[in-house]
Amino acid sequence: MKKINRIIKLSIEAALERGKSVLLLGPRQVGKTSLLNDIFTDLTITLARPATRLQYERNLDSFSQEIEFLAEKLHKPPLIAVDEVQKIPELMDAVQDLIDRKIAQFILTGSSARKLRSYQPLNWLPGRVIYFQMSSLTIEELPKSYWDIGKILTYGTLPGIVTDDDDMLREQDLESYVITYLEEEIRQEALVRKLGDFAKFLYLAASESGSLANFNNMAKDIGVAQTTIAAYYQILEDCLIAERIEPFLEKASVRRRLVKSSKYLFFDLGIRRLAAHEGTQLPIKNMGQLFEQFIGLELLHLARSHSQRITLNFWRDLEGREVDWVLSFGEKIIPIEVKWTDNPSIRDVSHLRTFMKDYGVKRGYIVCRCKKARKLDEQIIALPWENIAELLA
Repeated sequence: MKKINRIIKLSIEAALERGKSVLLLGPRQVGKTSLLNDIFTDLTITLARPATRLQYERNLDSFSQEIEFLAEKLHKPPLIAVDEVQKIPELMDAVQDLIDRKIAQFILTGSSARKLRSYQPLNWLPGRVIYFQMSSLTIEELPKSYWDIGKILTYGTLPGIVTDDDDMLREQDLESYVITYLEEEIRQEALVRKLGDFAKFLYLAASESGSLANFNNMAKDIGVAQTTIAAYYQILEDCLIAERIEPFLEKASVRRRLVKSSKYLFFDLGIRRLAAHEGTQLPIKNMGQLFEQFIGLELLHLARSHSQRITLNFWRDLEGREVDWVLSFGEKIIPIEVKWTDNPSIRDVSHLRTFMKDYGVKRGYIVCRCKKARKLDEQIIALPWENIAELLA
């Protein structure tokens, strides 16, 4: 498999150099274990291995005892990697104690916040443990050979999918992910009793990814309570499969009735497609909506890589005016329209202009398939999708 350099590695190494420990969460197969292998550690403990997991489940004290022995042997606090830490959430107590006593430094990885959250809050030892979230490959990480927007929207950007050259094998891997992980492992972890209901929900959630969430309609379609739909979505969030995007509700110069429902995005478009039971021949009518989701995910990754203080929202009023994505940090607001066109025009920006006037924003963007950035007027820039990192430059 071709090696892919992950941008997040630099931030993790910087945190480690400052003496911090790291909690790295992300869905399965996004490359967390591969990233661990690229960072020098004194000891790696992989809880995905049944024998290792059983050892610590039988004797939790042995975890601390082994690390304390290693610290004495090395005459310094060792850097310990614990992969899939959510498999034994009780180890978090030992980790906290070892950090607090300056016995060891940790890189903890996990593919679910659910068990960790049920055991104790994720923001334990603030200032000592730095939290990072990892997802599929970003535009900047993709090899140039994969810079094909049709391929990206169809197969997604999981590292194993990107580095495989055979579309048939890509499809098999995506199908396996949905069957063995989404439909089985997540269901078991969440103790979902009615398996058929969850399977129907997963199909609907994937099909409606990127649209306004309507718990009432989904509940009627499946035959369950709205609270069950909310609980199912929480499972997808906890397992990092779905991202919840809230509406932009800041006060504006003009009073408008705004949509207050959230949207959910599946973390990877290839996984979304298989979960929605869609084939590889995507209808042209769907491309704009999928392109919008892809740009939303990229903006989310950009925001996380720059600062946790940057937020991503969407804006929509009850009259149908909408701005696809809104980045905000401090007093700065960046409204972004996404258009499936290679020839954007000023006719595409009426809702963007409304938003900019309401909120006093001086610069807005259309992200599209144009070859080069261009000024549509003094306030609106058309930007190629490959260049959206410039929005936070």
